[in-house]
Amino acid sequence: MESIFQLDYPKDKIQIIVINDGSTDTTAALLEPYNAYHNIQVIHKENGGKHTALNLGLEYCTTSIVGCLDADSFVVPDAMRQILQKFEDPTVMAVTPSTIIWKANTLIQKMQRAEYHYGNFIRYAMSLMHAIHIAPGPFSFFRREVFDIIGIYTHAHNTEDMEIAMRMQKNGLKIVHAPRAIVYTSSPNTIKKLYKQRVRWVSGFLGNLRDYRKMLFNKKHGDLGMMVLPMALLSILLTIPFVLGTLYSFIKSFSKAIEDFWIYGFNNWRWENFDIFFVNMNTMGLLTSVLLLVMIFLLAWGKKITSGKWEISGDFIFLMLYTFIAPFWLGKAIYNNIQKKQTAWR
Repeated sequence: MESIFQLDYPKDKIQIIVINDGSTDTTAALLEPYNAYHNIQVIHKENGGKHTALNLGLEYCTTSIVGCLDADSFVVPDAMRQILQKFEDPTVMAVTPSTIIWKANTLIQKMQRAEYHYGNFIRYAMSLMHAIHIAPGPFSFFRREVFDIIGIYTHAHNTEDMEIAMRMQKNGLKIVHAPRAIVYTSSPNTIKKLYKQRVRWVSGFLGNLRDYRKMLFNKKHGDLGMMVLPMALLSILLTIPFVLGTLYSFIKSFSKAIEDFWIYGFNNWRWENFDIFFVNMNTMGLLTSVLLLVMIFLLAWGKKITSGKWEISGDFIFLMLYTFIAPFWLGKAIYNNIQKKQTAWR
C-alpha cells in the first residue's frame, strides 16, 4: 500500500480497492486506517481464493486500465508510468512487469533471485515473439475491456495469472512486457515453502496446458503454439532425466578417480593422464558446459533488461544448484496431473 502511495503518478487518477480474502491474522486491523482515504475502498470477504478476490475487485473498478498488486510485493515509483507507456499502442491489451526478489538472504532465496533474473529475460523475449502466457500477479495490468471480451478470472488450478494470459492469447489479445516496470517480491525462505509453491506453479501450468491443449502445435497461435508451449512442456519432461544423467556421469567419474587413487596412491597416481590443455569430456559434460555458458549470458542479459547495465555475477552458481532440486517438484507436479489431484494454495 505504501509503495502505491509513492508512485510517480497523479493520485486522483488512481482508484485503489483492497480485498481482504478472509485473512485470519491481523490484516483486517492493519487495513482499518486506509478507510480514511477517499480513493481507497477496503472490502472484507470470506476466503474464496485469489480469483474470487480479483473478480470482486473488478465489480467495483471504474477505471479503463486495471491491475493487481499482491500483498507480498511492492513497486518502484516509476513502475506505473512504465506500464502505461505500453498502453499508448491501442493494440496492447495487457502489460507485464519485471519481478525481482527482495532481500535474498538464504541460499534458497538466492537461487530464486537468479531464476527471476533469468525469467525477466524470458518474458522480454516472449514479448517480442507475442508469446507471453503468464501475466504475473504482482502489477500486471489490463484494459478493462479484456474482461468484457473473454470473461473474468477462474480458479484455473490455482494459477489464475497463467490461465487469463493463455485465454487472452487464444482470443488474439496482445500482451507485452515493460522491462523497466520493477516489482519487488518476497520469496519462500525454506526448501519446504519453495517446494509447495513450485508444485502449485508447475501443476498449474500442466493443468492449464491440458485445458488449452488445442493451442499446442497450432499455427494460428504463432510462436506460442508452435515453439514456446511445446518447449516449456518438453523442458519439464526432460529436466528429470537430464539431471539424473548428469549426476550419474559425475558419480561415475568421481568413483573412477577414487578407485585410481586407492590403487596407485598419491605419489604414483597417474598424473600423466591429466593435461590442462585437454579435458576428456563426454557428450553429457559438453552439453552441461554449453548450457552453463548460455545460462551466464542470459542472466547477464536479464539484469541488463531491468537495470540497463550488463552485470555478470555469481548468481549462475545458485541457478545451477536450483536445477538439481527442481526435479523433486517437477516429478510431484507430473504425478498430480496424472492423478488429477488439485494442489493447495499453501
